[in-house]
Amino acid sequence: MADNIKTIGVLTSGGDAPGMNAAIRAVVRQAIARGKKVKGIRRGYAGLLSGDIIDMNAHSVSDIIQKGGTILQTARCLEMLDPEYQEKAANMCKEHGIDGLVVIGGDGSFKGAQKISHFGINTIGLPGTIDLDIACTEYTIGFDTAVNTAMEAIDKVRDTSTSHERCSIIEVMGRGAGYIALWCGIANGAEDVLLPERYDFDEQKLVNHIIDGRKRGKQHHIIINAEGIGHSSSMAKRIEAATGVETRATILGHMQRGGSPTCKDRVYASTMGALAVDLLCEGKTNRVVGYKNGQFVDFDIDEALAMHKDVDEYQFAICNSLSNDYQH
Repeated sequence: MADNIKTIGVLTSGGDAPGMNAAIRAVVRQAIARGKKVKGIRRGYAGLLSGDIIDMNAHSVSDIIQKGGTILQTARCLEMLDPEYQEKAANMCKEHGIDGLVVIGGDGSFKGAQKISHFGINTIGLPGTIDLDIACTEYTIGFDTAVNTAMEAIDKVRDTSTSHERCSIIEVMGRGAGYIALWCGIANGAEDVLLPERYDFDEQKLVNHIIDGRKRGKQHHIIINAEGIGHSSSMAKRIEAATGVETRATILGHMQRGGSPTCKDRVYASTMGALAVDLLCEGKTNRVVGYKNGQFVDFDIDEALAMHKDVDEYQFAICNSLSNDYQH
């Protein structure tokens, strides 16, 4: 089966994530080590559809493992929802001699890989998203770097918030998934954490918490707000009006996507990239690489996309209990 794969293509799709370059590097060099040719597809599926495809060699990926973003660039491509364009993407692979394709991205990217595999291209997905929201895996490329970036920024905001005795609402990324907010809630010792999966929109509870803290002599109040809830600036105005406590909103935004990846993101992304090539060389297709129970594993894409992921209930509980500094 290994002889069936002559040329492996690699693309990054959707939102960029630190560690994607490490994964690209691993795909390229592992493929070359296995005697395969490699083609880089620029700008994700949009680049595949337009034929923006380049030859890659070992030198193409020199000195990129420490860089954030993706050297292949990325884009969102709504055309891939259309069966006509799905078939066109597969045909473009065939036209360029690509018989194995590694797709680095999130659930939406995996759906594109799933469709392309139906047209005869062997495909492997790598979980590349800072949101940690892919159900089949306990790790996604970029989350570790992004959550550390957010944590360090929140520490800095806390310093100035304490100096001015403010309430600070700090908005972190995560439209549908609150993992960055949850982890930072624990790591930064935030007083309140608002997650898309759990928030009840009871602002009065936040107001009461801030007033109670101020009565006990607290010099600051940190609220970590996930992007999926948003509206941090208007929330800050309402809370300041209700509490009389100066309240500021800080939206961390796309800084969480950038920066040099952590050691974990470099090592795990490299391992996943190499494993994707090994799976293709074994004749596997329509698979997603994941990390589960301390092992790098692979799942059927259909099975992976059908899984549901929720925040860890115990972590959410301790996030709340550990932020409580009441004296008994």
